[in-house]
Amino acid sequence: METPTYCNLPAGAAIAGKDLLLTIWSEDGAEFLAISGQRSLTINRSADTIEISSKDTAGGWKGFLAGMKEWSIDLDGVYAVDDASHRKLSEAFANGGLVCVRVVNNKTDEDMFGGLAAITDYPIDAPFDDAVTYSISLSGNGALVDLTDEPTPVEG
Repeated sequence: METPTYCNLPAGAAIAGKDLLLTIWSEDGAEFLAISGQRSLTINRSADTIEISSKDTAGGWKGFLAGMKEWSIDLDGVYAVDDASHRKLSEAFANGGLVCVRVVNNKTDEDMFGGLAAITDYPIDAPFDDAVTYSISLSGNGALVDLTDEPTPVEG
């Protein structure tokens, strides 16, 4: 039986934030691990601003160009001390190494973004009256790759 046309979702339908997960390569490089306890995820993308104005700029309006680009990811959640993803993050932070990250739509199992990043902030908060939480800031090293148009590599 075919789905009635009135039940089809429109192309470009919205995505629920709860469905996006940040993952990192496992210790042995065999799989991606979802970072445990995730609550929020922010993907930041920006470019330097280069002013190109001069005394003879038309109408007295400033002009700008986009310069070098950068990306970062901010994530927070409930901390799980024995989780493999947090052990890997702690090791990378301590060693100053890069982590291979991937943002995946957990509902559709589709990759969205990926890249290499340095861990620039990784505090753990232990309030008197609440759960132990973490936050993490990742600064991109090179491009943040849009994976929505790229085929997922075959594993195995």
